[in-house]
Amino acid sequence: MHGEPKYEPGFAHFDYVNPDAPKGGILKLGASGTFDTFNPFNAKGTPGPSAGIETLLAQSDDEPFTMYGLLAETIEWPEDRSWIIFHLNPKARWHDGMPVTPEDVIFSLDKLRTEGRPLYRFYYQSVVAAEKVGERSVKFTFAEGENRELPLIMGQLPVLPKHYWEDRDFTAATLEPPLSSGPYKVKGFEPGRFVELERVEDYWGEDTSVRRGTNNYNIIRYDYFRDRTIEREALKAGQFDYFEENSAKEWATAFELPVVQANLLIKERFLNKSSGGMQAFYMNSRREPFTNRKVRQALAYAFDFEWTNKTAYYGQYERPASFFAPTELAATGLPQGEELEILERYRGRVPEEVFTTPYVSPGTDGSGWPRKNLQTAFDLLAEAGWVVRDMRLVNEETGQPFRFEFLYVDQGQERVLLPFFHNLQRLGITVRPRLVDTSQYINRVRSRDFDMMIFNNAQALSPGNEQREYWGSHAADEPSSRNIAGIKDPVIDELIELVIAAPSRESLVQRTRALDRVLLWGHYVIPQLIAPFDRIVFWDKFGRPEITPLNGPSVLYWWIDKEKADSLPRRRRNLEGAESAQAN
Repeated sequence: MHGEPKYEPGFAHFDYVNPDAPKGGILKLGASGTFDTFNPFNAKGTPGPSAGIETLLAQSDDEPFTMYGLLAETIEWPEDRSWIIFHLNPKARWHDGMPVTPEDVIFSLDKLRTEGRPLYRFYYQSVVAAEKVGERSVKFTFAEGENRELPLIMGQLPVLPKHYWEDRDFTAATLEPPLSSGPYKVKGFEPGRFVELERVEDYWGEDTSVRRGTNNYNIIRYDYFRDRTIEREALKAGQFDYFEENSAKEWATAFELPVVQANLLIKERFLNKSSGGMQAFYMNSRREPFTNRKVRQALAYAFDFEWTNKTAYYGQYERPASFFAPTELAATGLPQGEELEILERYRGRVPEEVFTTPYVSPGTDGSGWPRKNLQTAFDLLAEAGWVVRDMRLVNEETGQPFRFEFLYVDQGQERVLLPFFHNLQRLGITVRPRLVDTSQYINRVRSRDFDMMIFNNAQALSPGNEQREYWGSHAADEPSSRNIAGIKDPVIDELIELVIAAPSRESLVQRTRALDRVLLWGHYVIPQLIAPFDRIVFWDKFGRPEITPLNGPSVLYWWIDKEKADSLPRRRRNLEGAESAQAN
């Protein structure tokens, strides 16, 4: 994206893989909820794991944003990045043996923009022409304006087989596994129960630089469980191999087991240097009373992070003060330099605090009784026209009580939500908790049928076009877009375009900070938490590379260590026998 790539032309493999990793074995994974489609590209159904459609380029995991050839063997582009030509690898094949063609690439762009998720319309809206310019070459021409990220975005284009999809309904949910060109294909499945993928023996890309040392398992099997609690117990019983723990409480308490103490089931934290984004309570600003900025600001004072972190999170989290924490992209202190120059253009159109006050989430003493914060909340609500009558908070003009519904899908979140709701009740606000299943949750979020929910727009180290879908006005009312808060602000739209047009890494940092600062002072969310690490639990049957990439660990870079895997049942039996003898 900026500067020179880390790897030279003709590089053998990424540093964070083992090019000599043995192939074989079964990787067993767990999944929560259900699935009812294998088409992840439209807005219908709950997609399950599939063989995956490949892209023109593959991203390096140890650079902020650098792409290398996958389906495309070579690339051409001018200094101003106004167009790009991809020359396809002549070895690239679909699983039915047909070659990947420029017609497939052009068909994919058209299909995704017209019938795919809203994301693709935002991503590719500046592509004004797609044409075949050679036997294996395709050219994309871009609209006038600065969008230096767009050539890399085109490299992320999922390439679909035209001969497969042209006679099928792309907008429908389907349990027919689509034709792919990737290293795996669906071997078997049962809806809502399991999906099994098998490695393609004659996979065309096996020896490409970006694939060497990856996809080392013969079989990858996903078994579905009703919820995370059952899934976690299945892991401990040995029903699957690898688990990413997202609960601080369970990480602290659920794995005090002999198999963990004996290092048969390994519990490890991996530092993640990328931006995980801000997990937060998102308010739906399309709906009353969240249309009022003062109201949104007031509710933030009811969340006692310090007490919650101590009692529910076992002190494992930090509270973010940025949508791009904990990276250099985060706005800190007061704006300076280029960031200030940008923001000065909007003085009078953005909150004055943008210039005068560093953004800090409301803090408490951790005692569980945030009296001062609740008084501040009362004052802000009063400024917004809300008063207390008969122990209820009501609108001063209409008399309507302040009530809203909180939508959530994970029952384990209740230990965090209920204290927050209790503080809101102290303000005279009635909260209706609404626990729903996965399918209903997805449908309600897509249709914007919620008042408040937990969400996280995970951020890249090189933000760009995706910011339109996260915060842009055009995305606010698009079903399935990630503008969950419903933000419609011309200033934010302009700041997004400045981020996209950043001519250098230094400028990108300053422009992102300006966007971050205006978003924060819009009070669209109540910051909840961030963890600068990944919590992984896995059975001792893997080999893994010495280097963990910038973006954190991936089990797809690991492999089955046959000696460990073969001895694991015996080691578990020996441990159980020793425990039994000790008990007797």
